[in-house]
Amino acid sequence: MRAYELRGKQPEELRRQLEDLQEQLTEYNMSWQTEENPDTNKKRKLKRDIARIKTVLREMEVEQQGA
Repeated sequence: MRAYELRGKQPEELRRQLEDLQEQLTEYNMSWQTEENPDTNKKRKLKRDIARIKTVLREMEVEQQGA
């Protein structure tokens, strides 16, 4: 997921996507210890996607306040 892809979406859609990613990260953290060979890259990707969405949402918020 790229930042330019996220900027074209509506804030409500981004918030829903953010909630889904946070749930996925929570589930992954719960199941991580029970897996024999956990995928460590998945956790990194989830955290980075969450950060990207939060950044884009903040940019949209600042843009609205400035207008």
